[in-house]
Amino acid sequence: MQKSKKTTEKTIDASGMALGRVASIVATALIGKDKVSFVRNMYSGSPVKVVNASKIRITPKKLESLSHNRYSGYPGGLKTISGVYTVKTKGFKELVRLAVDRMLPKNKLKREMLKNLKVEE
Repeated sequence: MQKSKKTTEKTIDASGMALGRVASIVATALIGKDKVSFVRNMYSGSPVKVVNASKIRITPKKLESLSHNRYSGYPGGLKTISGVYTVKTKGFKELVRLAVDRMLPKNKLKREMLKNLKVEE
């Protein structure tokens, strides 16, 4: 007989907070380090919902300095995309997702952790 695990969704209000601060809080909750039942080799975190992503405190100069890479899979297909372009095309929720993505551990559980992240404008 298996025990049913109750996972309560954590809601984080991002209005007025810096991008890195929000990402570190979300990453800690997704990894499960804030729980007593934390285990490194299993997903022990809880689902996280970030609201008001468009109200994050970020300066235009910082947006210009932010960049991330996209790779198409073809030779010469590496593109460096600025933060301004990302905000124009996909919005602030993509910036939050990318910041959290970089703060998670680089292992097989990363995909499962990112599935439990929901970001709303």
